[in-house]
Amino acid sequence: MTLRLPLLALCLLLSGPSTDRAFAEPAPAATGKGPCRAVEAEGQPYTICTVDLRRERVRLFWLGPDGLPYSSLGNLADRQGARLSFAMNAGMYDKGQAPVGLYVEESRELKGVSTANGPGNFHLKPNGIFYVKGDRAGVMDTARYLKAKPAPDFATQSGPMLVIEGKIHPKISTDGPSQKIRNGVGVRDDGRVAVFAISEQPVTFGAFARLFKDELGCRNALFLDGSVSSLYAPGLGRSDLSRPLGPLVGAVAK
Repeated sequence: MTLRLPLLALCLLLSGPSTDRAFAEPAPAATGKGPCRAVEAEGQPYTICTVDLRRERVRLFWLGPDGLPYSSLGNLADRQGARLSFAMNAGMYDKGQAPVGLYVEESRELKGVSTANGPGNFHLKPNGIFYVKGDRAGVMDTARYLKAKPAPDFATQSGPMLVIEGKIHPKISTDGPSQKIRNGVGVRDDGRVAVFAISEQPVTFGAFARLFKDELGCRNALFLDGSVSSLYAPGLGRSDLSRPLGPLVGAVAK
């Protein structure tokens, strides 16, 4: 069984609600600029960060120059400076803050694909992979990714898939009992646009999947995590605090 932290197991579909996210002090001014904006779907508030890969570079971060995990969005922002327009956590990780499944950074595969069975959301098959190659991004279920062999610049594996070729994951109920702060990623416009979402209140898997399918127009979307879901959005004056994190994803100036 894969654990994220000694006190934090991988999120289970039948687990209870969690609202343990905290917020750091905002930036001096919330300008409203940047890729992130507030939206509402089915009466639930979300923040959506939309990145055109022709204008910005979407990339993943795990280990800093010292060889240690960045661990927090604040640390990442300090290192990247003003070129970082947004960031969020980017997939599940073990107690050492290492990615559970595939992780590729700057074309280097630092962790291999996991096809193992097990408990928790990561193993709710099909799980999937978010990847970036040049100025295009993609989300594929793991089996399809292994067949396609896209040779990405960046990639992270998580699970479950939320939307698969325009259809909600068959094992996600319309509205199950589990409600958590959740974040995920989808793609549209032939992979030219990556769409990241985080809920502002606990939501079900069903509601979160419908957000990507019906509101955001993503034919494929991937769940990244729950409970620890966090966002850095300087244009909104926002930098969330959380428990120590593993992989992170963000948009930087080209």
